[in-house]
Amino acid sequence: MTALTRPYWIEARFERREGWDDGAYPFNLPVLKALETLAFHPRVTFIVGENGSGKSTLVEALAVAWGFNAEGGSRDHQYSTRASHSALHRFVRPVRAPIKALDGYFLRAESFFTTASYLEASGTSRAGQHGLHEQSHGESFFNLFDNRFGGNGLYIMDEPEAALSPSRQLSFLARMHELVGRQSQFIIATHSPIILGYPDAWIYQASAHGLERVEYEDTEHYQVTRGFLNRRETYLDVLLADD
Repeated sequence: MTALTRPYWIEARFERREGWDDGAYPFNLPVLKALETLAFHPRVTFIVGENGSGKSTLVEALAVAWGFNAEGGSRDHQYSTRASHSALHRFVRPVRAPIKALDGYFLRAESFFTTASYLEASGTSRAGQHGLHEQSHGESFFNLFDNRFGGNGLYIMDEPEAALSPSRQLSFLARMHELVGRQSQFIIATHSPIILGYPDAWIYQASAHGLERVEYEDTEHYQVTRGFLNRRETYLDVLLADD
């Protein structure tokens, strides 16, 4: 197995043309502040940030700009229960490599139930997508990772850890590494310090200052988790103290 040396998606260019309004959502999100291009690692790119930082809006726009359905699934899934995605994707121009991805999927944790319902009703499910409603949330996620993701693909994910226990997150890392070895590229928004620990990846952190590349140990997710585990009693004393 040989990992990619060049990504399928090289970079995203954000074109501030007619219709882009710095004073309106989603263009006023801090994550878009001064963002002109976003380069991707040939294997794994993470986007992290606090709730409301705009990372999920950004990942959603990237997925739609690449051609995925806004609510998740493969590129051939065209369904909508509620058109709630932002207009940001219209201003994203993908810079693609000459080599074409043979597979792809957009996993959006918050709308995965809708995706499963669509697959069940339409009869378009493939390997790893059968009987998703008959499994636990975590089992259905992992069935997808194990059986639907075949390699040689671009996989965009928004909070894949949402249904996974810590031990399952470790299993996810192993499966992701296997798919990386099968020439796959991942773009993932996550809160998980376990998943973020994958080596040889780029991490972009969204904050009030915009989007910037950071090292694993410099992410707030790592620092807060490490601090709590090392000084649990101190943290709890402060958090649970009477006013």
